[in-house]
Amino acid sequence: MSDAAGAADSCALPPQDRFAVELRGFGPLGILAVLVIAAGQIVAPLGAVLVLVWAMLSRTPWREIGYVRPESWTGSLVAGIVFGVTFKFLMKAIVMPLFGANPTNQAYHYLAGNPTALPAVMLTMIFVAGFGEETVFRGYMFERLGKLLGRSRAARIITVFASAALFGSLHYFDQGPAGAQQAIITGLAFGTVFAVTGRIWMLMCAHAAFDLTAVAIIYLNLESTVAHLVFK
Repeated sequence: MSDAAGAADSCALPPQDRFAVELRGFGPLGILAVLVIAAGQIVAPLGAVLVLVWAMLSRTPWREIGYVRPESWTGSLVAGIVFGVTFKFLMKAIVMPLFGANPTNQAYHYLAGNPTALPAVMLTMIFVAGFGEETVFRGYMFERLGKLLGRSRAARIITVFASAALFGSLHYFDQGPAGAQQAIITGLAFGTVFAVTGRIWMLMCAHAAFDLTAVAIIYLNLESTVAHLVFK
């Protein structure tokens, strides 16, 4: 079908349907939606909420952004927790030391032995990281890049790396180079899982568990101990 024929078909649709089609596309309205959602990340998890609004208005099936009912809610929860906790310890004890990272996360060191700060930070890790970042950087970005680049293996690999790079770059501003490196690696791991499964619930649990484990390590003042478990 030619572009002219496609445009004609779009114009023939009822206004509400035409709006949904344009919102899913990459014309002015579709690009504006991307920019608005990106801006929403400044006030996380507003970006994720905007993604859900976009999905409803554009009539994008929930499965396209990874919102697929798991075979077992309990199984996904347990798998996510185990994955997230294990991955965090591997990152802290093996991967980040290989990059020469400082054992202490200066951006969050104020949490060490500070119980008054825990509730707000824990809620942030669950809703901003678990729900918010996974919805935007896995669900939304994979849907958009999938529509733009296609569904081939090469396109999925590009999507995994592109989403991880953007995810990591945003962590540079508050956590510096080490935070960006860790976020890129985390984005590659989570993105690979999402590219294979197309499901986001387990990853939301894993992301929240990853960050909550990091908070626990800092709060208990165990950062240096964990960071030197393998490399003394």
